[in-house]
Amino acid sequence: MKRIGLIFGIIALLLIPGLKTYSQQKIRKVVIDAGHGGRDPGASGKNSREKDIALSIALKTGAYIKQYLPDVEVIYTRKTDVFVDLHVRANIANRNEADLFISIHCNANPSSQPYGTETYIMGLHKSQANLEVAKLENAVIFKEENYDDMYDGFNPNNDEDYITLTLFQNAYQDNSTLLASKIQDQFRERVSLRDRGVYQAGFLVLYKTAMPGVLIETGYLTNARDEKFLLTEEGQVYIASAIFRAFKEYKIEMEAQNGIYTPVESSTDSTVEDKDEVIFRVQFTVSNKQKDISKFKDLEGVEEYYHNGIYKYAVGNETNLDDAINLQNRLRKQKQYKDAFVIAFVNGERVSVKEATSKLNN
Repeated sequence: MKRIGLIFGIIALLLIPGLKTYSQQKIRKVVIDAGHGGRDPGASGKNSREKDIALSIALKTGAYIKQYLPDVEVIYTRKTDVFVDLHVRANIANRNEADLFISIHCNANPSSQPYGTETYIMGLHKSQANLEVAKLENAVIFKEENYDDMYDGFNPNNDEDYITLTLFQNAYQDNSTLLASKIQDQFRERVSLRDRGVYQAGFLVLYKTAMPGVLIETGYLTNARDEKFLLTEEGQVYIASAIFRAFKEYKIEMEAQNGIYTPVESSTDSTVEDKDEVIFRVQFTVSNKQKDISKFKDLEGVEEYYHNGIYKYAVGNETNLDDAINLQNRLRKQKQYKDAFVIAFVNGERVSVKEATSKLNN
């Protein structure tokens, strides 16, 4: 009965006059969704977990938007390593009346050969490969309580359920496609990543959001080259800045169509490449072998980077040295982190603190 009701509900929506004539107005709020998290690691590579990389890229993307587009409110579905139900992620966007939903993921494949980036919008898959990607991402609902009730009996492993789910070509399809295309353009032109294209598929997290939305697969953790790039600080910075630039282009275009776009002040209107990004963090441990970040339960926002043949772990995302020193001092008060020290990155590359400070003063 639930499935019959869902089908009739979709048909009713399709019959509403003018449903597909959605027009984006002022872009005021964007939801950044880091895929998976907590007890759901997502896809895995030899040295990586999807949940960790997705979170790092999501936080960096949001930081760029906050810094360079201060008129936009950034809302995260998660900022730490926690499990969030798919319907809860959508509800966060809906109750905040967000204007865009951007979900960030990493891909996987039984073969190690596929590589590159893909961006998906809600719709009917046109190939079995696209359906398999949706199945992989939707399977997370099996980790949720009462998932059968929350998703009207939808089974991520049942091919026929996707036909029912995607009968509804939603009102935001054109806008979602525009943003998805801009993201893939940035990946291809600015980051030199393989552009595998823009596709449609039945993603539950997009189906339940009431605004334009995309799901980004930033690369294949099962491909050695993609995984290596996604694990680096530099790679994550490039991907986040590409998503930011696409978002900015989309915002300008949509608002210009309605005659309401107002450029921000020059101090915040520069692109990520026009100004060196200087970030200070506090490194607290290193290891010859990769550690499970979730074990650092007393620290928030732990990030791993691979440098000079060693896995290194740090916290913080400070834009000035004083804040980083204060963070360092707080960590040193804890016995296990008494050797913590400040490190610096310029445009995602590890540099000396002196060089980073010099960049800030120029």
